Amino acid sequence: MRLVGNTYSVTPKGMGGAIVGIQVDIAPGLPRVHVVGLPDAAIAQAKHRTWSALTHSGFQPPDTKVVVNLNPGDVPKEGSHFDLPIAIALLRAQGAVPDEARPTNVIGELGLDGRLHPCRSILPLVRAGRDSGRTRVVVPSANEVEASLVHGVEVIAVPSLAHAAAALGADIDPVPVEAIALGTAPGRRVPVPDMADVIGNTSAIHAVEVAAAGGHHISLLGPPGAGKTMLASRLPGLLPELTPEQALDVAVLRGICGEPSMEYLDTTPPFEAPHHTASAVSLVGGGPTAKPGAISRANHGVLFLDEAAEFNSDVLNALRQSLESGSIRVDRQKVKETYPARFQLVMASNPCPCGMYGFGSCSCSAQQRLRYAAKLSGPILDRIDLQVSVDRVTSAVRSVSEPAPSTAEIKARVAEARRRAGRRLADTPWSCMGQVPGTWLRKHHRLPEDVTGTMDDALRRGMISMRGYDRILRVAYTMGDLAGMDEPGRAEIGKALSFRRIEK
Repeated sequence: MRLVGNTYSVTPKGMGGAIVGIQVDIAPGLPRVHVVGLPDAAIAQAKHRTWSALTHSGFQPPDTKVVVNLNPGDVPKEGSHFDLPIAIALLRAQGAVPDEARPTNVIGELGLDGRLHPCRSILPLVRAGRDSGRTRVVVPSANEVEASLVHGVEVIAVPSLAHAAAALGADIDPVPVEAIALGTAPGRRVPVPDMADVIGNTSAIHAVEVAAAGGHHISLLGPPGAGKTMLASRLPGLLPELTPEQALDVAVLRGICGEPSMEYLDTTPPFEAPHHTASAVSLVGGGPTAKPGAISRANHGVLFLDEAAEFNSDVLNALRQSLESGSIRVDRQKVKETYPARFQLVMASNPCPCGMYGFGSCSCSAQQRLRYAAKLSGPILDRIDLQVSVDRVTSAVRSVSEPAPSTAEIKARVAEARRRAGRRLADTPWSCMGQVPGTWLRKHHRLPEDVTGTMDDALRRGMISMRGYDRILRVAYTMGDLAGMDEPGRAEIGKALSFRRIEK
């Protein structure tokens, strides 16, 4: 009599995964194991680990023909975490484990001795199961804390195959074993530096506050040592805390990229700062399996490009799609994935190769300065809401400078401004002014001509583009929100316009 057993697991796919049914058919015939359903090399080798684990766990593997089917058959499957579900399906076919009584996913890599090894990137697999209605999951003991970060899922953590079988209803008393621990230490929270550490540059600090309040992109231009990196690194501390689902998105992307597992959901917005030698693939994503890049790891947070003019121009231009859409589609020959990329861009650059043009004694020729400035293309700069000059702090300035406001003070003002913007944007898909399309703003919140006159004149004279016009309008609304106003006045329009007057 032919025996068939079933169980379920998940194969990675983009930010989540696809549910996979595992069927095991035990039939008369020569003792061979066939794995079908587009398995990768790790799954194809699962039969060797599974048979050894079954033997060491006190079970008797079949000595006849076995067919393992992974369905749907037209979806590629990958990952050594299919070891445990294949073993459970086989035990169900033999009657050692009862059929599924409640929707449960099974995830785990088996060692030859039957113990379970921790799995990489388990968060997207657990969340994909939850989103498909399978709210119970069996995982290795080492993955218990990380899997429990997904709200609404019952996690059954087991150290071995025998313990997994017992948890799923097998009538056995498993022998206690030592669980295999994680090979890498879990990630730890890194404290965000305080804005109170910044000396001078009051105008730049205010611009960073405006950027935080409205979710605006910002460019910092100044000589080396002026404090551009110092300002940028303090921006995440000014932003609102992430919601649990946003924090889970960040943790999932970290896991997909192979970063250490987390013991908690970090609600501080992420801060990504790729080196200026980074390639377009490392920035936007790619590779054989279309992995996410730095712009996706910065989702819900800040992407900081230090020495922006030193980046390859093709790399910078690859950002243009994401700056508008908030997502990135990574196309490869066999894989196409879409990842979120709703980040705040902060660019820091010098005015010339030596860094001193306009701020001191410059040794660069006019041709060198023009070539250097041309690396930041017009289309990229046109998408930057705030273009700010950052000066070096002299001893004279330091002696008379008042202490900068603390991160806590600015964060409170930012939160109040975002609440005011939230009331304006109620029943819309946007949460801050930096995300609002100019067409919607001009249609539903059109300002009087006597308020927008300066901006209208700049548009007529070709000093700004229509995209720039809309971005100035959004920045002005954010400034009004910080000032407690329902809508901006001429002063706010003028200040917003001044932030776009730093030319290349």
